[in-house]
Amino acid sequence: MSLDKKDLQPLGEIFGFPIDNETERSKRYRTNKLCPYNNIVSNCTKNSVEFPLGVCSLNHKDKQVIICPIRFREDWTIISDAASFIFESKTAWTHVGEVKLKDKHGKSAGNIDYVLVSYDNKGRVLDFGSLEVQSVYISGNLTGPFTAYLEEPTPLFSWTKALKYPKPDYLSSSRKRLVPQIIAKGSILKQWNKKQVVALQSSFFNTLTSLP
Repeated sequence: MSLDKKDLQPLGEIFGFPIDNETERSKRYRTNKLCPYNNIVSNCTKNSVEFPLGVCSLNHKDKQVIICPIRFREDWTIISDAASFIFESKTAWTHVGEVKLKDKHGKSAGNIDYVLVSYDNKGRVLDFGSLEVQSVYISGNLTGPFTAYLEEPTPLFSWTKALKYPKPDYLSSSRKRLVPQIIAKGSILKQWNKKQVVALQSSFFNTLTSLP
């Protein structure tokens, strides 16, 4: 059985675009190392400001697995979806990012990725809730294929025989990161009777056990 060309390399999206996207817009983003997904600055800053690892998603079994949390900001859909879950309809709301959370002893319980806040016509806070975003960790070497592709960008790029071929590490993403985050922050939010929303890609969610 012959393999589809998408199965021959691990790069899903580079600076926001699949490598077989050869439009002038995609080339401009790659050349200038730009981020199309509402990063805090115009450029990609993944791992490094000067030399960013501009891989948004990993190509795994011909599916795109998101490995950069900024990728979830496309069109701010996660924010509006979270707001529709937390607040009543037609509620005025906004959001802030990276909010420090402390426990009852005043010790840090980590940062909340986004806090959504509803307010009245005088700007007074009425309610709030949290949104956590979890992309997928990877194992293996992604820098190698990324660097090789940038040296000679082509839709025909392949990377099939390299050592430490990159792949998603779903177990570490859930056990070491997602679940401890939900428990630590969620226990505080539950005491406040506030809602907690978690944004995951469906391929990651499908690897989890049933959650109560």
